[in-house]
Formats: sequence, C-alpha cells, structure tokens
Amino acid sequence: MTDENKLVPEIRFKGFADAWEQCKLGEVAELSSSKRIHVSDYVSEGIPFYRGSEISTGGVSQSNELFISSELYNDIKERYGVPEKGDLLITAVGTLGNLWKVDDRQFYYKDGNLIRISGLNIGADFLIAYLMDGQGKKKILDSAAGSNQKALTMVKLNEIEFFVPIKLEQTAIGNFFRIIDNTITANQRKLDKLKQLKAAYLQQMFPRAGERLPRVRFAGFAGEWEEVKLNDIGEILTGSTPPTDNADNYSNDGMIWITPTDINSLTISTSAKHLSEQGQKIARKVPPHTILVTCIASIGKNTMTLVPASFNQQMNAVIPNENYHPYFLLIQSELWSKQMKNITASTTMQIVNKTEFSKILTIVPSLPEQICIGNFFCNLNAQIDAQNQKLEQLKQLKTAYLQKMFI
Repeated sequence: MTDENKLVPEIRFKGFADAWEQCKLGEVAELSSSKRIHVSDYVSEGIPFYRGSEISTGGVSQSNELFISSELYNDIKERYGVPEKGDLLITAVGTLGNLWKVDDRQFYYKDGNLIRISGLNIGADFLIAYLMDGQGKKKILDSAAGSNQKALTMVKLNEIEFFVPIKLEQTAIGNFFRIIDNTITANQRKLDKLKQLKAAYLQQMFPRAGERLPRVRFAGFAGEWEEVKLNDIGEILTGSTPPTDNADNYSNDGMIWITPTDINSLTISTSAKHLSEQGQKIARKVPPHTILVTCIASIGKNTMTLVPASFNQQMNAVIPNENYHPYFLLIQSELWSKQMKNITASTTMQIVNKTEFSKILTIVPSLPEQICIGNFFCNLNAQIDAQNQKLEQLKQLKTAYLQKMFI
C-alpha cells in the first residue's frame, strides 16, 4: 500500500479521491483567550458571562448567573474583539474539550476556562466532528497539562496534528455529522421530555407526604389510600452470596444472581454472574415480579425481576401477594427509597436492615386502581426505554462513522 493510499479514510462520499493532507490546528485556526474580568465587574443583569461549566457538547447551559455591563462588553469588543458567530469555544478546565459553535448572541467568557478558536481556514462542522470524538478528542485530552488539575493550553492545542481533505469534502463531512448531531439532540430532547412527563405524573398520581389522596387519578376511583407496612405487602427476604471460593456454585448459564451493579433499569432479566444448581441450593431465590431494593451502601436502587432470580445480601426483596400489583409497587418503590435514605441520613453505616425495611410505611389504593396506575407507568416507561434505545443507536452509528470517515 502506498503512502497516498494510506492517507484516505475507509468511507468517503462519491466524487472524492484525493489524499488527505496533514496540518496543525494552529495552521488552520487562531486560538486566543479573553481579557480578564474581575469579580468587581459582575453586575446583576446585562451581557451573559460564560465559564467552562456553562459550555457542553449540546450548547450553553441556561443556568448562567454571571453578567457584565453592556458598557464593558462594548469596550472589550472595540478594543480587543469578542467571539463571533461561527467561532468555536473549547472548555480548557474541568470537563476538557467540550466544543460550542458560537451563535449570534452577545456574551463574553472567562479567561483560562475557555479558549476561542477563530479565523477558521477549515470547515467548522468538520473540525467539530473531528475534535469532539475519537482520535481528535483523545489528542485534545492527551495534550492537557498539569499534575493535579489538567488544563488545556493554547500552546499545546496549536500543535495538535490531524489530516484534512479539500474544502468541498470537508463541507460534505461536516454537514453529514451536523445532521447526525442535530438528530441526536432532537432525540435527547424527546427523551428528556418523557422523563419530565413521568416525574410530573409521579407527583400528581401518588399522594404527597402526610396525605391519602392523589391530585390526579383515573375515572371511577375515589376514597383515601390505605397505609400499610412493606411486610403487609408480601414476603420480605434478604439476599445471600454462595461462597465465591467454590467455583462449583457458579456457572455461565444458570440462574441470574443480581448485585447492585447489575441494576441499571427498572426491570431486570440478566446479570454478570449466574448460579449453578449447587449454588441455587444455598442461595435466596425469588420468583418473577419480585421487587429488589438495595439496602447497603447504594441505598434505594430498585428493580423488578422478570425471571426467577437470586440476589446478594446488599438487597432486600419484596415478593408481592395477590392483593398488590407488582409494577405499581415498582413505581412506588422510588418513594420507599426516600424513606430509606432518611433512615441512614443520621448514621455512619449506610444500611437499612430487614427489620427496618419491613416497617417502612407506604400507602396504596385498591388493587384495580393499582393495576391502572401500574399499567400506565409501564407503558410510559416502555416509551422512555424505546426512546433511550433509539438515542443510543444513533450515538453508536455516529461513533462507527467517525471511525471510518476520518484518518
């Protein structure tokens, strides 16, 4: 393979065949910092003043609370210049390497926190795609200086080397990844809205502390909810760990054995470790639709089993009886977690034992209303899971293209 053949990506758009050329960031852009703004320059309202913490891959945080006066901003603009639409800002401290493509808003930024990339002799979207992921992001992080708190410097960033195609191909690649990024952002917003909707329904469809009636409920249901202890709901079990020094207790395809690190979703059917038939004989086993709640260290991580399962001693289980709807209890278990955290708040040991867990009070409606509420949140969570899966697929697709469309 010739050197020229090596300097092309694995995938490229039709019509482009030229080899890519090597350059340094300082050769295709101008890096600069801001003029120092002192604490005494802050005002209660005016021109937004951004720090590194306000800049993320998705844009600018709306939580900005710092401002400078219009007079100071105009003076800086006239004497030194300010970021213009199309420039890039890169975070230089804290979370390193976040990039924001400046829009047409007026703002200024903190020296040392952010570095301005302007005077681009390269496609901005092409540069963003390269620097935000993969090799480019790694080069940025590797260039960071400092022993305790790493920081980016203009000297090091100027020296970052990478390969670029001709302008037309830069534009094609930049547009392609901008469309993907916009799609990812749109789907992230959909996911955020679904989560906000769920949070709102949780507040309205479950009674507040000290109350017995929810603000919103399905038609046909009335009357106060009933207060019960968790051990009234069903059987309470604490998990166990078959001796790990005996490999015969574990297998590759046996019953799932759940630990807190396995809990990453509201329902669970897989785990990192499995128990053999021998291990199952000495483990605590539960049927499908059992609620598991972590009670040691990471208090209040909750899930519901979809298959027969076993679990370790860091969790307590609630096996619901016929008067309680499992998915309703799963959703309500988020409220149990708050009580558990209150129990451990004044202690040095982050633990809620079986006795304390069994005595936790909760309030429940009739079984038919539990079923309605449980099914409602089951459907809503399915939408959230589907949206989250779609978002992850888009991110994986972007990663795959980044690996094949850049050198």
